[in-house]
Amino acid sequence: MRMSLLQWAVVGAAGYGLYRYMQREKPHEGKVAFATGETAGHSGPQVRNAGPDAMRTPPRNWDKADEASDESFPASDPPATY
Repeated sequence: MRMSLLQWAVVGAAGYGLYRYMQREKPHEGKVAFATGETAGHSGPQVRNAGPDAMRTPPRNWDKADEASDESFPASDPPATY
């Protein structure tokens, strides 16, 4: 059983449509790293608040070293709690 070029095109278009449907993301306001509402009202350079609550996609595991590192940004030196 052979498929014609038109049949292959239809199958490919349907597959691509299904792929795009599965990969879609919900629209998000602001920058990628910020949680919803974190970027409103800022002028100048925007820096995210520290902590997983201020992240768009917080990590599953969060410990004291992660918190200290996140609070030290944008400083150039790492926290002393390592």
